[in-house]
Amino acid sequence: MTRVYNFSAGPAILPEPVLKKAASELPEYGSTGMSVMEMSHRSKVYQEIFDRAETGLRGLLNIPSNYHVLFLQGGAHLQFDMVPLNLFAKNKKCDMIHTGTWTKRAKDAAEKFGTVNLVASSEDKNFSYIPKTDPSKFSADADYFYICSNNTIEGTRYAEFPDTGNVPLIADMSSEILSTPLDVNRFGLIFAGAQKNVGPAGVTIAIIRDELAGHALSVTPTMLDYRVHIKERSMYNTPPTYGIYMAMLVFDWIKEQGGLAAMEEKNKKKAAILYNFLDSSSLFKGTAAREDRSIMNIPFLTGSDELDSEFIKSAEKQGLLNLAGHRSVGGMRASIYNAMPSEGVSRLVDFMKKFETEHK
Repeated sequence: MTRVYNFSAGPAILPEPVLKKAASELPEYGSTGMSVMEMSHRSKVYQEIFDRAETGLRGLLNIPSNYHVLFLQGGAHLQFDMVPLNLFAKNKKCDMIHTGTWTKRAKDAAEKFGTVNLVASSEDKNFSYIPKTDPSKFSADADYFYICSNNTIEGTRYAEFPDTGNVPLIADMSSEILSTPLDVNRFGLIFAGAQKNVGPAGVTIAIIRDELAGHALSVTPTMLDYRVHIKERSMYNTPPTYGIYMAMLVFDWIKEQGGLAAMEEKNKKKAAILYNFLDSSSLFKGTAAREDRSIMNIPFLTGSDELDSEFIKSAEKQGLLNLAGHRSVGGMRASIYNAMPSEGVSRLVDFMKKFETEHK
């Protein structure tokens, strides 16, 4: 079997040791006589898997005891609705920093239930940077303050998170969770789709401070109420059992790599390989402001749609797959999540150098 280098933004590359472990356990988990895929989520054996997954995540992020960990479904898109339905508890108002596609969708969802105050936006430069904020524009009576910590499409990330005082900070961390250490205490709620750094598509992680749950709007459907899922420990209905098992294996793998501090060091070195080339290239150019560059998602282009298309097709022949940028922006994008080895990034840069030489 020959594995390619998969630069997809998601579903994305998974650690090869995790895939091999899952493959070996696919027909039978331990001595149970059945696959995890076949297990009842109410069974003792599966409960042990679930507990191990939660414990693994709590350990990696040092999640305090007053935060609940939920394994849900529906992706970030469902969270766009769940957040305002549950957190518009007092004034039905939130502050938001607008940094791209995913904050636009979160804004559209929140405006169905309340008021969104955009305290800053980078739309003036195609979301190529993280805007500075003026605290005087923050709403003291906001129910929450919303950001997307890493913008998958635009390739930007927060170097520092805003200080929102007593207003809970809510973050969509779908494309960077578990890539660096994180102080969970700074946030009221963190959510993330699994299909970047956690596991296969189908699982959504939510980490919520206890005091923020239990205040859902009266129109909130049962399945969208955080307190319902907290009470039932993510098992109000059948959870994505196999996806949670895969996440458990990924959490174990990250711990084996040395934890989040070690992952951050590796990720920064990988990103530097590509950024250093982009900064010196006469053909390829990065699109994100230097001070706000993501270490997970790196968009770039040649300036020619025809050359971009040729590069993507040629790269595929070299085993460098899924480098097309998001359909909304075009160009190219290399997503280099935790499981992408540095060799993959080096191979990409070597091919870019060759392509540049041939197209001077």
